[in-house]
Amino acid sequence: MSNPIKAIVIDKQDDNYTAALSTINSDDLPNENVLIDVLYSTLNYKDGLAITGKGPVVRSFPMVPGIDLVGTVTSSDSAEFKSGDHVILNGFGVGEKHWGGLSQKAALSSDWLIPLPANLSPKQAMQIGTAGYTAMLSVIALEKQGVTPESGEILVTGANGGVGSFAIYLLSQLGYQVTAATGRMEQADYLKSLGATNVIDRNEFSNSGKPLQKERFAAAIDSVGSHTLANICASLKYGGVVTACGLAQGMDLPASVAPFILRGVSLMGIDSVMRPKADRVEAWDRLASLVNADYLDKISTEINLDQVIESAEQLMQGQIRGRVVVNCQS
Repeated sequence: MSNPIKAIVIDKQDDNYTAALSTINSDDLPNENVLIDVLYSTLNYKDGLAITGKGPVVRSFPMVPGIDLVGTVTSSDSAEFKSGDHVILNGFGVGEKHWGGLSQKAALSSDWLIPLPANLSPKQAMQIGTAGYTAMLSVIALEKQGVTPESGEILVTGANGGVGSFAIYLLSQLGYQVTAATGRMEQADYLKSLGATNVIDRNEFSNSGKPLQKERFAAAIDSVGSHTLANICASLKYGGVVTACGLAQGMDLPASVAPFILRGVSLMGIDSVMRPKADRVEAWDRLASLVNADYLDKISTEINLDQVIESAEQLMQGQIRGRVVVNCQS
């Protein structure tokens, strides 16, 4: 029997691009082997691009956006999951090529799912969401390159964004000294409350700079790209490491090879979309051990499905701070 489901649906007819809270039928869901009641999803930058049409995120229409979710399995043809299990989804083109999390129900491949860690609630998992998961992958990458708290100062760009704010918190929890770069200096106290020891203006990095600059940072986590990433590479100490996980300023990299061949700098790409399952489990287990509930409540707000489209517009205008959690069942 087909049941009505509330979902955000993006469609495009000729040049008419629309996003609306709609009612679909359960029979309309994709043909995948795990059916889920979606408890929570989130509103990420990529979702904002998709919903507002400000970026070419959606690959086919109609599309339900939402690149991550947590939910309860209601039926499964996979031996890995059974009815009643709580599962997490991040990436794999969900919300872009496959119907995503901004819906009351989702049908997903078991290959894309991991179990919810026992000491995280469903809401906490989405307070963390793809932003926290990506930040954790970045921190793990720095660790695997030998960066320790004793190595020196770590720069985090895009500090007020989801990945940036989580990176600050996680690094601080692990004992690192963190410098946050932001375009909103009025938020300096907030960033220091997350664990930043120093806050600087992003304009120090956002324009064209010299191929080699003063050695300032032992490592960096960058979600900005373009001139910012180039200037970070030029400002790292000998043997420094930077992880690249975003392109808020642009996809270009107007950099020189000088930092790489004269200072032994390493540039690590962080992909959260197609990451192997073992890496996902490792990151989420680390998150479950590092993140506390008070922090998650401080950096997140909760909305309902009927508030998603308005909130997406606000997100793209830079009017939202921290994480937006979407309660898909209320």
